[in-house]
Amino acid sequence: MPKRAVVVLLLAALAASACGRAETSKETPVADQHKPQHSPEALTLGRIQPRTGAGIELSSEAFPDEGVIDLRHSAYGDNLSPPLRWTPVEGAGAYAIVLEDPDAPMEKPFVHWMIWNIPGDVTSLPEGVPNNAQLVSPQGAVQGKNNNDSSGYFGPRPPQGHGVHHYHFQIFALDGPLTLHADADLRVLTNAMQGRVIADGELVGTYEEP
Repeated sequence: MPKRAVVVLLLAALAASACGRAETSKETPVADQHKPQHSPEALTLGRIQPRTGAGIELSSEAFPDEGVIDLRHSAYGDNLSPPLRWTPVEGAGAYAIVLEDPDAPMEKPFVHWMIWNIPGDVTSLPEGVPNNAQLVSPQGAVQGKNNNDSSGYFGPRPPQGHGVHHYHFQIFALDGPLTLHADADLRVLTNAMQGRVIADGELVGTYEEP
């Protein structure tokens, strides 16, 4: 066989081999399609600009930041909201807390909890806040509907085999209470908070279907 023909055949074989590798590389991520896609930029915290650069330290005695949320605080367990504590913000007339899961298999983060008009002198919430729209304690606080179409807290409940989800407890210090009905959705709440947030912060917990 002429040398030129041998060279052509070798080049063709190398090209075919390279194509095969490229196709394999493209198909590799398919197995990861059902794993959580973490999108913190889609969270409420990223859509509101506080007036100052001050932050709020939000914590829970139930789990550390980036720690695992206990079964009792999940919808697989007792569905009790975890105890929360935060550093006070000077000038805060009210606080709002939004809990979202950006790893849920949907276009927007799953809203697990919305509570606002927590009095400005309050710096903690106990475990198991009642799932009522209007709360007696903290007095005047209001809870909206979560994406499970129920009022108050709806704990982690990631789909079976969907891996670890991240739950973002986001807190906002406001210059005063919001005039919102309990039926307000997250879009309405976010719009109402625009321009009124003094400081913010977050606590992230993780959970995987047991």
